[in-house]
Amino acid sequence: MTITMSGGAQEALDLLMRLDELNAVGIALSRERDIDRLLEAILVAAKRITNADGGTLYRRHAGDEDRLAFEIIRTDSLGIAMGGTTGAPIPFEPVRLHDVSGGENTSMVVAYAVLRDTTVNIADAYSEAGFDFSGTRAFDAQTGYRSRSFLTVPMKNHEGEIIGVLQLINAKDRVTGDVTAFSPADERLASSLASQAAVALTNQLLISQLEDLFESFINLIAEAIDDKSPHTGGHCERVPVLTMMLAEATHGTSVGPLAEWQMTPRDRYALRIAGLLHDCGKVVTPVHVVEKATKLQTIHDRIELLDTRFEVVKRDAEIAMLRARLDAPHGDASQAGPSLELDLRRRLQVIDEDRDFLRLTNLGVECMRREDQQRVQAISSNYRWRDPGGEMRDFLTDDEIENLTIRAGTLTEAERRIINQHIDITIRMLESLPWPRHLKQVPEYAGGHHERMDGAGYPRGLTREQMSVQARIMGIADIFEALTARDRPYKKGKTLTESLHILGNFKLRGHIDPDLFDVFVRERVYLRYAEQFLETEQIDEVDVSRIPGYGGD
Repeated sequence: MTITMSGGAQEALDLLMRLDELNAVGIALSRERDIDRLLEAILVAAKRITNADGGTLYRRHAGDEDRLAFEIIRTDSLGIAMGGTTGAPIPFEPVRLHDVSGGENTSMVVAYAVLRDTTVNIADAYSEAGFDFSGTRAFDAQTGYRSRSFLTVPMKNHEGEIIGVLQLINAKDRVTGDVTAFSPADERLASSLASQAAVALTNQLLISQLEDLFESFINLIAEAIDDKSPHTGGHCERVPVLTMMLAEATHGTSVGPLAEWQMTPRDRYALRIAGLLHDCGKVVTPVHVVEKATKLQTIHDRIELLDTRFEVVKRDAEIAMLRARLDAPHGDASQAGPSLELDLRRRLQVIDEDRDFLRLTNLGVECMRREDQQRVQAISSNYRWRDPGGEMRDFLTDDEIENLTIRAGTLTEAERRIINQHIDITIRMLESLPWPRHLKQVPEYAGGHHERMDGAGYPRGLTREQMSVQARIMGIADIFEALTARDRPYKKGKTLTESLHILGNFKLRGHIDPDLFDVFVRERVYLRYAEQFLETEQIDEVDVSRIPGYGGD
Protein backbone atom coordinates (compact mmCIF):
# COMPACT_ATOMS: atom_id res chain seq x y z
CA MET A 1 0.00 0.00 0.00
CA THR A 2 1.39 3.39 -1.00
CA ILE A 3 0.75 6.41 1.21
CA THR A 4 0.86 9.76 -0.48
CA MET A 5 1.55 12.81 1.68
CA SER A 6 0.79 16.40 0.88
CA GLY A 7 3.62 18.82 0.32
CA GLY A 8 3.06 20.38 3.75
CA ALA A 9 3.13 17.03 5.52
CA GLN A 10 6.30 16.01 3.69
CA GLU A 11 7.92 19.31 4.61
CA ALA A 12 6.94 18.85 8.26
CA LEU A 13 8.32 15.29 8.28
CA ASP A 14 11.53 16.49 6.68
CA LEU A 15 11.90 19.22 9.29
CA LEU A 16 11.26 16.72 12.10
CA MET A 17 13.96 14.42 10.75
CA ARG A 18 16.40 17.32 10.55
CA LEU A 19 15.58 18.31 14.14
CA ASP A 20 16.33 14.75 15.24
CA GLU A 21 19.59 14.94 13.35
CA LEU A 22 20.36 18.28 14.98
CA ASN A 23 19.87 16.74 18.43
CA ALA A 24 22.10 13.80 17.51
CA VAL A 25 24.76 16.18 16.20
CA GLY A 26 24.63 18.22 19.43
CA ILE A 27 25.26 15.09 21.49
CA ALA A 28 28.11 14.02 19.20
CA LEU A 29 29.72 17.47 19.39
CA SER A 30 29.65 17.45 23.19
CA ARG A 31 31.66 14.20 23.19
CA GLU A 32 34.38 15.27 20.76
CA ARG A 33 37.66 16.16 22.48
CA ASP A 34 39.91 16.93 19.51
CA ILE A 35 39.45 20.55 18.40
CA ASP A 36 40.29 19.93 14.72
CA ARG A 37 37.83 17.05 14.51
CA LEU A 38 35.26 19.12 16.40
CA LEU A 39 35.49 22.02 13.94
CA GLU A 40 35.25 19.63 11.03
CA ALA A 41 32.23 17.90 12.55
CA ILE A 42 30.49 21.26 13.01
CA LEU A 43 30.84 22.21 9.36
CA VAL A 44 29.99 18.77 8.01
CA ALA A 45 26.88 18.61 10.22
CA ALA A 46 25.74 22.09 9.12
CA LYS A 47 26.15 21.17 5.47
CA ARG A 48 24.22 17.96 5.94
CA ILE A 49 21.33 19.54 7.86
CA THR A 50 20.91 22.37 5.34
CA ASN A 51 21.87 20.21 2.34
CA ALA A 52 24.55 22.75 1.36
CA ASP A 53 27.12 21.95 -1.30
CA GLY A 54 29.92 23.88 0.38
CA GLY A 55 30.90 25.73 3.49
CA THR A 56 33.64 27.39 5.48
CA LEU A 57 34.21 27.61 9.22
CA TYR A 58 36.10 30.67 10.46
CA ARG A 59 37.51 31.17 13.93
CA ARG A 60 38.65 34.09 16.07
CA HIS A 61 41.77 33.12 18.00
CA ALA A 62 42.64 34.52 21.42
CA GLY A 63 44.98 37.47 21.06
CA ASP A 64 44.01 37.98 17.41
CA GLU A 65 40.30 38.82 17.69
CA ASP A 66 40.31 41.27 14.79
CA ARG A 67 40.83 38.51 12.22
CA LEU A 68 38.74 35.53 11.16
CA ALA A 69 41.02 32.61 10.34
CA PHE A 70 39.98 29.92 7.86
CA GLU A 71 39.75 26.62 9.77
CA ILE A 72 37.76 24.21 7.55
CA ILE A 73 36.75 24.46 3.89
CA ARG A 74 34.56 21.95 2.06
CA THR A 75 32.93 22.05 -1.43
CA ASP A 76 31.53 18.66 -2.40
CA SER A 77 30.91 19.23 -6.11
CA LEU A 78 34.48 20.48 -6.63
CA GLY A 79 36.07 17.88 -4.39
CA ILE A 80 37.63 20.60 -2.22
CA ALA A 81 38.55 19.61 1.34
CA MET A 82 41.07 21.67 3.29
CA GLY A 83 41.89 22.05 6.96
CA GLY A 84 40.82 19.76 9.78
CA THR A 85 41.77 16.10 9.53
CA THR A 86 42.64 16.35 5.82
CA GLY A 87 46.10 17.72 6.53
CA ALA A 88 45.72 20.02 3.53
CA PRO A 89 46.70 23.58 4.49
CA ILE A 90 44.39 26.48 3.73
CA PRO A 91 46.29 29.07 1.64
CA PHE A 92 43.93 32.00 2.26
CA GLU A 93 44.74 34.99 4.47
CA PRO A 94 42.39 35.62 7.42
CA VAL A 95 39.52 38.06 6.93
CA ARG A 96 40.09 41.32 8.80
CA LEU A 97 37.24 42.92 10.72
CA HIS A 98 38.78 46.39 10.38
CA ASP A 99 40.97 48.03 7.78
CA VAL A 100 44.34 49.66 8.47
CA SER A 101 42.66 52.96 9.39
CA GLY A 102 40.36 51.25 11.90
CA GLY A 103 37.23 51.34 9.76
CA GLU A 104 34.80 48.43 9.85
CA ASN A 105 35.12 45.90 7.04
CA THR A 106 31.39 45.55 6.44
CA SER A 107 31.82 44.80 2.74
CA MET A 108 32.80 41.21 3.57
CA VAL A 109 29.83 39.06 4.58
CA VAL A 110 31.61 37.10 7.34
CA ALA A 111 33.06 40.32 8.82
CA TYR A 112 29.65 42.00 8.63
CA ALA A 113 28.03 39.06 10.47
CA VAL A 114 30.53 39.46 13.32
CA LEU A 115 30.49 43.26 13.48
CA ARG A 116 26.69 43.42 13.41
CA ASP A 117 26.17 40.20 15.39
CA THR A 118 23.63 38.96 12.88
CA THR A 119 22.89 36.09 10.55
CA VAL A 120 23.13 36.96 6.85
CA ASN A 121 21.02 34.94 4.37
CA ILE A 122 21.76 35.82 0.73
CA ALA A 123 19.66 34.20 -2.01
CA ASP A 124 21.95 35.12 -4.93
CA ALA A 125 25.39 36.63 -4.49
CA TYR A 126 25.48 37.86 -8.07
CA SER A 127 22.46 40.10 -7.59
CA GLU A 128 23.13 41.09 -3.95
CA ALA A 129 24.11 44.71 -3.38
CA GLY A 130 26.16 46.01 -0.46
CA PHE A 131 28.76 43.24 -0.21
CA ASP A 132 32.04 42.65 -2.03
CA PHE A 133 31.87 39.32 -3.84
CA SER A 134 34.78 40.02 -6.21
CA GLY A 135 36.82 37.24 -4.66
CA THR A 136 33.91 34.84 -5.03
CA ARG A 137 33.44 35.78 -8.69
CA ALA A 138 37.16 35.31 -9.35
CA PHE A 139 37.00 31.87 -7.78
CA ASP A 140 33.96 30.98 -9.86
CA ALA A 141 35.62 32.17 -13.05
CA GLN A 142 38.67 30.06 -12.32
CA THR A 143 36.81 26.86 -11.38
CA GLY A 144 33.58 27.10 -13.38
CA TYR A 145 31.63 27.03 -10.14
CA ARG A 146 28.57 29.20 -9.46
CA SER A 147 28.48 30.49 -5.86
CA ARG A 148 24.88 31.54 -5.48
CA SER A 149 23.20 31.24 -2.08
CA PHE A 150 25.03 32.10 1.16
CA LEU A 151 24.04 31.54 4.78
CA THR A 152 26.44 33.15 7.28
CA VAL A 153 25.87 32.51 11.00
CA PRO A 154 27.92 33.89 13.93
CA MET A 155 28.96 31.39 16.61
CA LYS A 156 28.58 32.87 20.10
CA ASN A 157 29.83 31.36 23.35
CA HIS A 158 28.07 31.36 26.73
CA GLU A 159 29.31 34.90 27.42
CA GLY A 160 27.83 36.23 24.19
CA GLU A 161 31.21 36.61 22.52
CA ILE A 162 31.46 35.70 18.85
CA ILE A 163 34.20 33.06 18.58
CA GLY A 164 33.67 32.03 14.98
CA VAL A 165 31.51 32.12 11.89
CA LEU A 166 29.77 29.32 10.02
CA GLN A 167 29.23 30.09 6.35
CA LEU A 168 27.29 27.71 4.08
CA ILE A 169 27.15 27.97 0.30
CA ASN A 170 24.61 26.77 -2.27
CA ALA A 171 21.68 25.06 -0.65
CA LYS A 172 20.42 22.22 -2.86
CA ASP A 173 16.86 21.09 -3.33
CA ARG A 174 16.57 17.64 -1.73
CA VAL A 175 14.47 16.33 -4.65
CA THR A 176 15.88 17.96 -7.77
CA GLY A 177 19.38 18.80 -6.57
CA ASP A 178 19.09 22.32 -7.99
CA VAL A 179 20.82 25.17 -6.16
CA THR A 180 18.28 27.23 -4.26
CA ALA A 181 18.13 29.80 -1.49
CA PHE A 182 18.49 28.77 2.15
CA SER A 183 15.02 28.56 3.65
CA PRO A 184 13.91 30.10 6.96
CA ALA A 185 13.99 26.55 8.39
CA ASP A 186 17.58 26.17 7.19
CA GLU A 187 18.45 29.45 8.86
CA ARG A 188 16.87 28.44 12.18
CA LEU A 189 18.51 25.01 12.13
CA ALA A 190 21.92 26.46 11.22
CA SER A 191 21.60 29.07 13.97
CA SER A 192 20.68 26.38 16.49
CA LEU A 193 23.61 24.23 15.37
CA ALA A 194 25.97 27.23 15.52
CA SER A 195 24.85 27.87 19.10
CA GLN A 196 25.42 24.24 20.11
CA ALA A 197 28.71 24.17 18.25
CA ALA A 198 29.90 27.34 19.96
CA VAL A 199 29.16 25.82 23.37
CA ALA A 200 30.97 22.60 22.46
CA LEU A 201 33.94 24.51 21.03
CA THR A 202 34.10 26.85 24.02
CA ASN A 203 34.01 23.93 26.44
CA GLN A 204 36.79 22.17 24.59
CA LEU A 205 38.86 25.35 24.38
CA LEU A 206 38.40 25.89 28.13
CA ILE A 207 39.46 22.31 28.80
CA SER A 208 42.43 22.74 26.50
CA GLN A 209 43.40 26.01 28.17
CA LEU A 210 43.12 24.44 31.62
CA GLU A 211 45.25 21.52 30.48
CA ASP A 212 47.82 23.93 29.05
CA LEU A 213 47.83 25.88 32.31
CA PHE A 214 48.12 22.64 34.29
CA GLU A 215 51.02 21.39 32.17
CA SER A 216 52.75 24.78 32.31
CA PHE A 217 52.50 24.71 36.10
CA ILE A 218 53.90 21.18 36.19
CA ASN A 219 56.75 22.16 33.88
CA LEU A 220 57.39 25.17 36.12
CA ILE A 221 57.75 22.86 39.14
CA ALA A 222 60.04 20.51 37.21
CA GLU A 223 62.21 23.41 36.03
CA ALA A 224 62.37 24.81 39.56
CA ILE A 225 63.61 21.46 40.87
CA ASP A 226 66.24 21.21 38.14
CA ASP A 227 67.27 24.85 38.60
CA LYS A 228 67.64 24.27 42.33
CA SER A 229 70.87 22.43 41.58
CA PRO A 230 73.03 22.89 38.49
CA HIS A 231 74.28 19.35 39.07
CA THR A 232 70.84 17.76 38.65
CA GLY A 233 69.55 20.19 36.04
CA GLY A 234 67.69 18.38 33.31
CA HIS A 235 66.82 15.29 35.35
CA CYS A 236 63.13 16.19 35.49
CA GLU A 237 63.22 16.81 31.75
CA ARG A 238 65.07 13.64 30.75
CA VAL A 239 63.28 11.07 32.91
CA PRO A 240 59.83 11.76 31.35
CA VAL A 241 61.34 11.51 27.85
CA LEU A 242 63.01 8.17 28.58
CA THR A 243 59.87 6.95 30.37
CA MET A 244 57.75 7.60 27.29
CA MET A 245 60.37 6.02 25.01
CA LEU A 246 60.28 2.78 26.99
CA ALA A 247 56.47 2.93 27.34
CA GLU A 248 56.02 3.30 23.57
CA ALA A 249 58.49 0.48 22.91
CA THR A 250 56.57 -1.74 25.32
CA HIS A 251 53.25 -0.72 23.74
CA GLY A 252 54.61 -1.70 20.34
CA THR A 253 56.36 -4.95 21.24
CA SER A 254 54.86 -8.11 19.77
CA VAL A 255 56.93 -10.67 21.67
CA GLY A 256 57.43 -11.61 25.29
CA PRO A 257 55.17 -11.37 28.34
CA LEU A 258 54.35 -7.71 27.64
CA ALA A 259 53.14 -8.24 24.07
CA GLU A 260 49.50 -7.64 25.12
CA TRP A 261 50.21 -4.49 27.15
CA GLN A 262 48.70 -1.41 25.50
CA MET A 263 48.24 2.30 26.22
CA THR A 264 45.39 4.63 25.34
CA PRO A 265 46.00 8.34 24.67
CA ARG A 266 44.83 9.05 28.21
CA ASP A 267 47.27 6.46 29.58
CA ARG A 268 50.09 8.22 27.75
CA TYR A 269 49.04 11.60 29.11
CA ALA A 270 48.88 10.34 32.70
CA LEU A 271 52.30 8.69 32.42
CA ARG A 272 53.88 11.81 30.97
CA ILE A 273 52.45 13.95 33.78
CA ALA A 274 53.74 11.43 36.33
CA GLY A 275 57.17 11.59 34.73
CA LEU A 276 57.28 15.35 35.05
CA LEU A 277 56.20 15.18 38.72
CA HIS A 278 58.16 12.12 39.83
CA ASP A 279 60.60 14.20 41.90
CA CYS A 280 58.34 17.10 42.93
CA GLY A 281 59.10 16.33 46.59
CA LYS A 282 62.65 17.58 46.05
CA VAL A 283 61.36 21.14 46.32
CA VAL A 284 61.84 20.76 50.08
CA THR A 285 65.17 18.88 49.98
CA PRO A 286 67.98 21.11 51.35
CA VAL A 287 70.23 22.40 48.59
CA HIS A 288 73.45 21.51 50.45
CA VAL A 289 72.39 17.85 50.47
CA VAL A 290 71.38 17.79 46.81
CA GLU A 291 74.60 19.64 45.94
CA LYS A 292 76.91 17.53 48.11
CA ALA A 293 79.73 16.82 45.67
CA THR A 294 82.29 15.66 48.25
CA LYS A 295 82.08 14.00 51.64
CA LEU A 296 82.99 17.13 53.59
CA GLN A 297 80.86 19.54 51.61
CA THR A 298 78.14 21.50 53.39
CA ILE A 299 77.77 25.10 52.29
CA HIS A 300 81.39 24.80 51.16
CA ASP A 301 83.92 21.97 50.96
CA ARG A 302 85.49 21.64 54.43
CA ILE A 303 88.55 19.89 53.02
CA GLU A 304 90.10 23.35 52.96
CA LEU A 305 89.86 23.45 56.77
CA LEU A 306 91.77 20.19 56.92
CA ASP A 307 94.41 21.63 54.60
CA THR A 308 94.82 24.52 57.04
CA ARG A 309 95.17 22.14 59.98
CA PHE A 310 97.79 20.13 58.14
CA GLU A 311 99.73 23.33 57.53
CA VAL A 312 99.49 24.08 61.26
CA VAL A 313 100.76 20.58 62.06
CA LYS A 314 103.65 21.01 59.60
CA ARG A 315 104.45 24.40 61.12
CA ASP A 316 104.45 22.87 64.62
CA ALA A 317 106.77 20.10 63.42
CA GLU A 318 109.22 22.68 62.03
CA ILE A 319 109.05 24.71 65.23
CA ALA A 320 109.67 21.55 67.29
CA MET A 321 112.75 20.75 65.18
CA LEU A 322 114.14 24.25 65.54
CA ARG A 323 113.56 24.21 69.28
CA ALA A 324 115.34 20.85 69.51
CA ARG A 325 118.35 22.35 67.77
CA LEU A 326 118.32 25.33 70.09
CA ASP A 327 117.97 23.15 73.16
CA ALA A 328 120.88 20.87 72.17
CA PRO A 329 124.16 21.43 74.07
CA HIS A 330 126.39 23.93 72.31
CA GLY A 331 128.85 21.38 71.15
CA ASP A 332 126.22 18.89 69.95
CA ALA A 333 123.98 21.35 68.03
CA SER A 334 125.94 21.19 64.80
CA GLN A 335 126.00 17.39 64.89
CA ALA A 336 122.27 17.03 65.78
CA GLY A 337 121.12 19.43 63.05
CA PRO A 338 121.25 17.10 60.00
CA SER A 339 119.58 14.29 61.94
CA LEU A 340 116.77 16.57 63.13
CA GLU A 341 116.24 17.95 59.61
CA LEU A 342 116.07 14.39 58.20
CA ASP A 343 113.47 13.48 60.82
CA LEU A 344 111.53 16.63 59.93
CA ARG A 345 111.54 15.79 56.21
CA ARG A 346 110.28 12.29 57.00
CA ARG A 347 107.64 13.74 59.28
CA LEU A 348 106.51 16.25 56.65
CA GLN A 349 106.34 13.49 54.02
CA VAL A 350 104.04 11.44 56.26
CA ILE A 351 101.87 14.50 56.88
CA ASP A 352 101.63 15.21 53.13
CA GLU A 353 100.74 11.58 52.42
CA ASP A 354 97.98 11.67 55.04
CA ARG A 355 96.70 14.95 53.63
CA ASP A 356 96.65 13.56 50.08
CA PHE A 357 94.85 10.46 51.36
CA LEU A 358 92.12 12.51 53.00
CA ARG A 359 91.73 14.68 49.89
CA LEU A 360 91.24 11.54 47.77
CA THR A 361 88.92 10.01 50.35
CA ASN A 362 86.85 13.19 50.33
CA LEU A 363 85.95 12.66 46.66
CA GLY A 364 83.95 9.51 47.39
CA VAL A 365 84.47 8.12 43.89
CA GLU A 366 84.96 4.48 44.95
CA CYS A 367 83.66 2.18 47.66
CA MET A 368 85.81 2.69 50.73
CA ARG A 369 87.76 -0.25 52.11
CA ARG A 370 87.65 -1.10 55.82
CA GLU A 371 91.40 -0.44 56.20
CA ASP A 372 90.96 3.03 54.67
CA GLN A 373 88.22 3.82 57.17
CA GLN A 374 90.60 2.71 59.95
CA ARG A 375 93.32 4.95 58.51
CA VAL A 376 90.99 7.97 58.80
CA GLN A 377 90.50 7.12 62.47
CA ALA A 378 94.26 6.76 62.92
CA ILE A 379 94.99 10.14 61.30
CA SER A 380 92.55 11.76 63.70
CA SER A 381 94.40 10.17 66.62
CA ASN A 382 97.93 10.80 65.34
CA TYR A 383 97.64 14.56 65.04
CA ARG A 384 96.68 17.36 67.38
CA TRP A 385 96.48 21.00 66.44
CA ARG A 386 96.30 24.28 68.29
CA ASP A 387 93.35 26.50 67.31
CA PRO A 388 93.57 30.32 67.10
CA GLY A 389 92.55 30.50 70.76
CA GLY A 390 95.51 28.39 71.79
CA GLU A 391 93.42 25.32 72.64
CA MET A 392 94.64 21.88 71.59
CA ARG A 393 92.09 20.08 69.43
CA ASP A 394 91.52 16.64 67.97
CA PHE A 395 92.58 16.72 64.34
CA LEU A 396 89.16 15.58 63.07
CA THR A 397 85.77 16.22 64.62
CA ASP A 398 83.28 13.37 65.03
CA ASP A 399 81.23 14.80 62.14
CA GLU A 400 84.29 14.92 59.90
CA ILE A 401 85.17 11.33 60.75
CA GLU A 402 81.61 10.23 60.02
CA ASN A 403 81.68 11.93 56.61
CA LEU A 404 85.19 10.84 55.62
CA THR A 405 84.42 7.20 56.43
CA ILE A 406 81.29 7.06 54.25
CA ARG A 407 81.61 3.72 52.51
CA ALA A 408 80.09 4.69 49.14
CA GLY A 409 79.24 8.05 47.63
CA THR A 410 79.28 11.31 49.54
CA LEU A 411 76.16 11.12 51.72
CA THR A 412 75.96 10.09 55.34
CA GLU A 413 73.09 7.87 56.43
CA ALA A 414 71.25 10.89 57.80
CA GLU A 415 71.70 12.79 54.54
CA ARG A 416 70.64 9.77 52.52
CA ARG A 417 67.46 9.58 54.58
CA ILE A 418 66.84 13.25 53.78
CA ILE A 419 67.28 12.55 50.07
CA ASN A 420 65.04 9.48 50.27
CA GLN A 421 62.33 11.49 51.99
CA HIS A 422 61.67 13.27 48.70
CA ILE A 423 59.68 10.30 47.45
CA ASP A 424 57.48 10.25 50.59
CA ILE A 425 56.88 13.96 50.13
CA THR A 426 56.21 13.44 46.42
CA ILE A 427 53.55 10.85 47.19
CA ARG A 428 51.94 12.99 49.90
CA MET A 429 51.89 16.03 47.62
CA LEU A 430 50.40 14.14 44.69
CA GLU A 431 47.86 12.17 46.74
CA SER A 432 46.57 15.42 48.23
CA LEU A 433 45.54 16.75 44.81
CA PRO A 434 41.98 16.29 43.43
CA TRP A 435 43.00 14.41 40.28
CA PRO A 436 40.36 13.89 37.57
CA ARG A 437 39.48 10.27 36.87
CA HIS A 438 41.85 9.83 33.94
CA LEU A 439 44.79 11.05 36.07
CA LYS A 440 44.01 9.14 39.27
CA GLN A 441 47.04 6.86 38.81
CA VAL A 442 49.59 9.68 38.60
CA PRO A 443 50.60 9.39 42.31
CA GLU A 444 51.14 5.62 41.95
CA TYR A 445 53.15 5.98 38.73
CA ALA A 446 55.31 8.80 40.10
CA GLY A 447 55.71 7.35 43.58
CA GLY A 448 56.99 3.93 42.58
CA HIS A 449 60.28 4.70 40.86
CA HIS A 450 62.38 3.75 43.92
CA GLU A 451 60.55 0.50 44.64
CA ARG A 452 62.16 -2.85 43.80
CA MET A 453 60.63 -5.94 42.25
CA ASP A 454 61.67 -8.02 45.28
CA GLY A 455 60.03 -5.65 47.77
CA ALA A 456 63.32 -4.26 49.11
CA GLY A 457 62.79 -0.76 47.72
CA TYR A 458 61.27 2.31 49.33
CA PRO A 459 59.16 4.03 50.52
CA ARG A 460 56.49 1.32 50.74
CA GLY A 461 58.42 -1.87 50.01
CA LEU A 462 56.11 -2.84 47.13
CA THR A 463 56.72 -5.98 45.12
CA ARG A 464 56.45 -6.30 41.36
CA GLU A 465 52.91 -7.68 41.58
CA GLN A 466 51.80 -4.65 43.59
CA MET A 467 53.06 -2.15 41.01
CA SER A 468 51.68 -1.03 37.69
CA VAL A 469 53.72 -1.50 34.52
CA GLN A 470 53.94 2.29 34.29
CA ALA A 471 55.57 2.60 37.73
CA ARG A 472 58.04 -0.16 36.83
CA ILE A 473 58.87 1.68 33.57
CA MET A 474 59.63 4.84 35.52
CA GLY A 475 61.96 2.89 37.82
CA ILE A 476 64.15 1.84 34.90
CA ALA A 477 64.06 5.32 33.34
CA ASP A 478 65.10 6.98 36.62
CA ILE A 479 68.04 4.60 37.14
CA PHE A 480 69.33 4.75 33.57
CA GLU A 481 69.14 8.55 33.51
CA ALA A 482 71.10 8.72 36.77
CA LEU A 483 73.76 6.30 35.49
CA THR A 484 74.34 8.16 32.25
CA ALA A 485 73.87 11.72 33.54
CA ARG A 486 77.02 13.76 33.05
CA ASP A 487 75.97 16.65 35.30
CA ARG A 488 76.23 14.96 38.71
CA PRO A 489 78.73 16.51 41.16
CA TYR A 490 80.05 13.17 42.43
CA LYS A 491 80.60 11.16 39.23
CA LYS A 492 81.04 11.18 35.49
CA GLY A 493 78.31 9.94 33.15
CA LYS A 494 78.78 6.24 32.39
CA THR A 495 78.92 4.73 28.92
CA LEU A 496 76.06 2.71 27.47
CA THR A 497 77.88 -0.56 28.06
CA GLU A 498 78.67 0.31 31.69
CA SER A 499 75.10 1.43 32.34
CA LEU A 500 73.49 -1.61 30.72
CA HIS A 501 75.77 -3.95 32.69
CA ILE A 502 74.69 -2.28 35.92
CA LEU A 503 71.02 -2.49 34.88
CA GLY A 504 71.49 -6.15 33.95
CA ASN A 505 72.87 -6.91 37.40
CA PHE A 506 69.95 -5.00 38.91
CA LYS A 507 67.62 -7.29 36.97
CA LEU A 508 69.39 -10.39 38.30
CA ARG A 509 69.15 -9.09 41.88
CA GLY A 510 65.40 -8.39 41.61
CA HIS A 511 65.84 -4.63 41.53
CA ILE A 512 64.12 -3.81 38.21
CA ASP A 513 61.42 -5.44 36.10
CA PRO A 514 63.04 -8.22 34.02
CA ASP A 515 60.56 -8.09 31.12
CA LEU A 516 60.82 -4.33 30.76
CA PHE A 517 64.61 -4.57 30.85
CA ASP A 518 64.47 -7.02 27.95
CA VAL A 519 62.28 -4.59 25.98
CA PHE A 520 64.67 -1.76 26.87
CA VAL A 521 67.58 -3.67 25.36
CA ARG A 522 65.83 -5.52 22.53
CA GLU A 523 64.15 -2.39 21.15
CA ARG A 524 67.33 -0.33 21.65
CA VAL A 525 65.53 2.27 23.71
CA TYR A 526 68.87 3.04 25.34
CA LEU A 527 70.34 4.02 21.96
CA ARG A 528 67.50 6.35 20.97
CA TYR A 529 67.82 8.08 24.33
CA ALA A 530 71.61 8.26 24.03
CA GLU A 531 71.47 9.87 20.60
CA GLN A 532 69.35 12.65 22.08
CA PHE A 533 71.01 13.26 25.45
CA LEU A 534 74.46 11.65 25.83
CA GLU A 535 77.91 12.82 24.85
CA THR A 536 79.58 11.09 21.90
CA GLU A 537 82.19 9.42 24.11
CA GLN A 538 79.43 7.78 26.17
CA ILE A 539 77.84 6.10 23.14
CA ASP A 540 80.06 3.06 22.76
CA GLU A 541 79.40 -0.16 20.81
CA VAL A 542 77.15 -2.35 22.93
CA ASP A 543 77.53 -6.14 22.75
CA VAL A 544 74.10 -7.22 24.00
CA SER A 545 75.25 -10.84 24.31
CA ARG A 546 77.52 -9.78 27.18
CA ILE A 547 74.88 -7.85 29.13
CA PRO A 548 74.16 -9.68 32.42
CA GLY A 549 70.67 -11.13 32.61
CA TYR A 550 69.58 -10.14 29.12
CA GLY A 551 67.13 -12.72 27.83
CA GLY A 552 66.28 -11.27 24.40
CA ASP A 553 67.72 -11.81 20.95
